[in-house]
Amino acid sequence: MTIDTLRKPVRKAVFPVAGLGTRFLPATKAIPKEMLPIIDRPLIQYAVDEAREAGIEQLIFVTGRGKTAIVEHFDYAFELETTMQERQKDLEILEPTRIRPGNLVAVRQQVPMGLGHAIWCARAIVGDEPFAIFLPDELMIGTPGCMKQMIEAYEEVGGNLISVLEVPREEVSSYGVIAPGARRGALTEVLGLVEKPSVEAAPSNLIISGRYILQPQVMRTLESQDKGSGGEIQLTDAMARMIGQQPFHAVTFQGRRFDCGSKVGFVEATITLALARPDMADDVRTMLQRVLAG
Repeated sequence: MTIDTLRKPVRKAVFPVAGLGTRFLPATKAIPKEMLPIIDRPLIQYAVDEAREAGIEQLIFVTGRGKTAIVEHFDYAFELETTMQERQKDLEILEPTRIRPGNLVAVRQQVPMGLGHAIWCARAIVGDEPFAIFLPDELMIGTPGCMKQMIEAYEEVGGNLISVLEVPREEVSSYGVIAPGARRGALTEVLGLVEKPSVEAAPSNLIISGRYILQPQVMRTLESQDKGSGGEIQLTDAMARMIGQQPFHAVTFQGRRFDCGSKVGFVEATITLALARPDMADDVRTMLQRVLAG
């Protein structure tokens, strides 16, 4: 396999959105957790906006039961738009939710068997092309966006890339951690992956965050992947098997990550983004001061 083969343009992205969102019950009983809003945009919208900024053309949602609202969010809402036009309201606010037919594909993960299995469910749509993966729970805020930073690195080195962040060493046991090789600027060669190591055993303080660019061979690796942690098919295990067979690098993300899979992270993201918006920052700051004053 040549380097040119491992540098094909990244046109497709997979969004695993089949999870049940149990940590946010009862809010997620009837509403997908990916549709919970950070201010006035659902969480999935931030990931899709990041993908489009990076030049991704086709979005592949791996869904489950009760997740149709995610697809509908990116559909044309005839009644809503007609009513808004009649009332002379600005339709520009809906522009990010419009995806042309054929550019959005939904496939089902019928049984919850882990992240690796969810990615494997998209194999027929991915085909023989490299593809990106977005975990929408991880809200990545930067300029440019995380995936655009990764695409720029991919165009230089090709192969497989993962996004990483530096964290205090005492926090590494909560994350997947890379074993680093040669480092050049934001790029680090990946020699190995360790899932939730002890602080003493961790090979670095570079944790894997929720963005990936992988070659299509990972689908064949997942095909024969045994169940790992939690009795599920783990993407990390499949990636670890590919290290040494193809170029594998990490890109240290220049920006901020919010873990919106946790309630505290979700609130932190909401407050941080609100304080960054000129249309509401002053009011929010005043409100927070009032709340903190008791």
